[in-house]
Amino acid sequence: MIAHPSGHWRSQWHPEQHRLVHETRFMESPSDDASTIADDVATLRGMGYSQELARRMGAFSNFAVSLSIICILAGGITSFHLGFCSVGGAAIGIVWPLCCAFSLVVALAMAQVASAFPTAGGLYHWAAILGGRGWGWATAWFNLAGLIAVLAAINVGMFQFVTGAFWPDATISISQQIMAMMLITGSQAVLNHLGIRVTAWLTDFSGYWILAVSALLTGALLWHAPGLDFSRLVTFTNFSIESESCLPVWPETSSILWLSLLGSLLPAYTITGFDASAHTAEETIGAAANVPRGIVRSVLVSGIAGWVLLSSIVIAMPSLEGGAMRGPQVVFWTMRETLPSWLTLLLFGAIGVAQYLCGLATVTSASRMAYAFARDGGLPASHLLRQVSPRFQSPVAAIWAVAISATLFTVYTPVYSTITAVCVIFLYISYVLPTILGFLAYGKTWKNMGPWTMGAWYRPAAVVSAIGCLGLIVIGMQPPNEQAQWIVAGTIVVLLIGWFAGARKSFPGPPTGILTLSQQAQP
Repeated sequence: MIAHPSGHWRSQWHPEQHRLVHETRFMESPSDDASTIADDVATLRGMGYSQELARRMGAFSNFAVSLSIICILAGGITSFHLGFCSVGGAAIGIVWPLCCAFSLVVALAMAQVASAFPTAGGLYHWAAILGGRGWGWATAWFNLAGLIAVLAAINVGMFQFVTGAFWPDATISISQQIMAMMLITGSQAVLNHLGIRVTAWLTDFSGYWILAVSALLTGALLWHAPGLDFSRLVTFTNFSIESESCLPVWPETSSILWLSLLGSLLPAYTITGFDASAHTAEETIGAAANVPRGIVRSVLVSGIAGWVLLSSIVIAMPSLEGGAMRGPQVVFWTMRETLPSWLTLLLFGAIGVAQYLCGLATVTSASRMAYAFARDGGLPASHLLRQVSPRFQSPVAAIWAVAISATLFTVYTPVYSTITAVCVIFLYISYVLPTILGFLAYGKTWKNMGPWTMGAWYRPAAVVSAIGCLGLIVIGMQPPNEQAQWIVAGTIVVLLIGWFAGARKSFPGPPTGILTLSQQAQP
């Protein structure tokens, strides 16, 4: 072993050892946690890292953390108007499942890489292994920026939802929104500070809560709906045309296809955050098998449950035109017009709780990403941000840095739709970069897979992921979200300058142990 600049130890990790450890863990009984954890620790040590975080998350907890961040009661509800006010009911009945199918393909490709390299660095480590430390560095920044943006979007969306639900006539200033962000995000940081035991319990609860509240809301809406007109879900209506009673969400256009693509921002934003299963790999028991399962299952369950839930909102509307007139208030209007007032208030409160827990899980994911990147010297003040609390075994400095950054981001761009567009672009770039690099390395420098693999289907999935990501980048920069163009372009320029001006020489990248997983596989 030799010393790594981050303070950890490098070790040589042979491909055959990597394969045997993964296969042994995959065949073990789920009840044999002690033996499985020992193998997990050995795998982590072989990649150049010591076990600093508490490994207490089981398979369900790993699934629940991604399910909680995706949270159809957060993005699906607060961004509903972005889809519905494009082409009406078909945005939910047709566009939603098609876009979710794309997200599932991205998740499947991600899961294969996650199974082979189960570390908290997740996507950053994968890109470094498959393409080199420069690609790893860029992926890390896109992923971290995307996670901070999604945390900001979740908490701003929660504040706006709770305000609209319980104080519909209130006028909220930007300063009040920022103050609320500080309180909400700060409390989520405190709970994360207390360690993964508390966070895992809350995210487990969140997984059950999301599914239970979604089922209750769906059943209530269908029961009280004025009728069950399922044809609404396949009917395309152009809601971009401005009138005296309607101010459209999207700029006016005669193209139903273009409006459908713009409306795909709803499912694209909602089905994000499934990389959380990878970021908590070093806290998950049996990570090589349970992390990829958590990634795929969270997307599949959220996609189906979200489809059913949002379809019930469309069906329960007194009228589609009336819903489109309300814009961002469409969900509030539908529930108030359809459900008894006591049930409406109860469901509003339940949805608010789900959205808060969604933000809590996002702090968990983003802080683990920041911790892993700082551990390798990739962030400013890395020596501070990589600190782990001896008492709580949580990356406390990274937790608070993420919380503060998300709050500051809302100061720069308080517009909700722009925040969602930026997070979609950044996250999907970070999701797809390692996948593209994996496509190029597959069967060449990357030959040793984990226990979860797609086999020959990986490369087609990688191609679909790359094409879809380019489409989302274009969609996310369209009016009224032009500010996203400057944010994304500025980020790329800053990253290029940062890499060539200093990081190329100063950034050591992951330890040798993790890099030799690919290097020693070369013929």
